[in-house]
Amino acid sequence: MDLNGITSVVDTPSRALQAAWQPGDAWLGGGTWLFSEPQPQLDRLIDLKGFGWESLRVEADGLEIGATCTLAELSDGSMPEAWTAGPLIDQCRQALLGSFKVWNEATVGGNLCMSLPAGPMISLTAALDASCTIWTADGGERRVAAADFVTGPGCNVLGPGELLRSITLPEAALRCRTAFRWISLAPLGRSAALLIGRRSPDDGSFVLTVTASTVRPVQLPFPRTPGSAELLGALEHAIPPDSYYDDVHGTPEWRRHMTLRFAEEIRQELSADVGR
Repeated sequence: MDLNGITSVVDTPSRALQAAWQPGDAWLGGGTWLFSEPQPQLDRLIDLKGFGWESLRVEADGLEIGATCTLAELSDGSMPEAWTAGPLIDQCRQALLGSFKVWNEATVGGNLCMSLPAGPMISLTAALDASCTIWTADGGERRVAAADFVTGPGCNVLGPGELLRSITLPEAALRCRTAFRWISLAPLGRSAALLIGRRSPDDGSFVLTVTASTVRPVQLPFPRTPGSAELLGALEHAIPPDSYYDDVHGTPEWRRHMTLRFAEEIRQELSADVGR
């Protein structure tokens, strides 16, 4: 879609320009949402590609993902064999249900910053204990856990002019055994529930992350794989009825039902893996 209100596009962004952020500005990543509907409130786009950020960097302590890394680049990236959680990346990419055109343009950072309950990169990064590096408008930076980045549907912790610079997945989480469950109300619909469980090979700790069915990510850590009743009680305590999302893609009651069902399936799958 043509954005007829845009009067300028900045293709050489800088931290100084960030400090001069003003109403009507917008960061441009892949643009798959930005150009999908009218944006009458905007008059200037600042193209993040001009920063030249590296898409992926494998380091001893984990994987750093540049905010402008596309979903295709993330999925096609080479990972160490020890990172057994690697297949989770493509499972989450597939949950977007976009064409290869979308996967080659949509960015990891953009998916987080849209902050929709169904955002699969939110699911991935929250489930793997990612840390988000945010550039503040005053030239500094701060870090926020990915599980805390999204605060509600379409809402996150970013203030005016702030910019998500990168997301780091820690090595300890990438070495975990994972289990993935996803459902949509329609064959090609938006995610209605997406749950990810992981179990540490080091100490046997278990973490369940609930997304898509809830208004924001919910993470439940356990020192070991919990029993069925323990997991159910923790879910009911952590997710009150009004925390289940309600839209055309699923009622809160149905989302709750699928969340509890998937949680138990994940618990059983990762319990069966004990001792392997």
